[in-house]
Amino acid sequence: MSIANNISNLKKETEPIGVALLAVSKTKPATDLQEAYDAGQRLFGENTVQELVEKQEQLPKDIEWHLIGHLQTNKVKYIAPFISMIQSVDSLKLLQEINKHAAKNNRIIDCLLQIYIADEETKYGLGFDEAIELLRSEEYTTLKNIRIRGLMGIATNTDSEKQIKEEYYELKTFFDGVKVSFFRKEVSFDILSMGMSSDYKVAIAQGSNMIRLGSTIFGSRPKKTA
Repeated sequence: MSIANNISNLKKETEPIGVALLAVSKTKPATDLQEAYDAGQRLFGENTVQELVEKQEQLPKDIEWHLIGHLQTNKVKYIAPFISMIQSVDSLKLLQEINKHAAKNNRIIDCLLQIYIADEETKYGLGFDEAIELLRSEEYTTLKNIRIRGLMGIATNTDSEKQIKEEYYELKTFFDGVKVSFFRKEVSFDILSMGMSSDYKVAIAQGSNMIRLGSTIFGSRPKKTA
């Protein structure tokens, strides 16, 4: 199946139920992204700042770029002029840095709080308590150039559908609680980004309205040989 066909089939599946499709294009050449763009795809997600900046320079300017990988504070300045959304906000310090560079560029940058839900030490994210503490903090209330649009989570890399389902259920429950407690009057708090190629159907069933798909769109990445 071509990239264009994959996108067409996915959009038939997701658009009627209001789920946004983010094409995860890490390690893929700009030609593959262009093919996806030509098929109507506009949301693209990258894991690293360097790759994101390089591709942004090469590709059409109406693409909405999302950073979904871990972001170091010293790299924020490189993407602040154009980034549509940073999905991987995992600290108040990072949020403050995004706010600073958004202000310098006279922008408001949309962000998702990345919540730690996986049973893996290698994953990043805020614990439930840490996220609430951040939203309650005085420092957060002073940030005028960022906008929290919702939450993002990555489930454990496991074959257990039951475990993945439980992790996504917990995040959806937490999302609903945060919405009521902190964003009751803000319609812009509306994104729950969860689900990747291996588990997006489970994520949608648990309430995700944005899925991050790489191999389902672009095909699997070649395995490295020694």
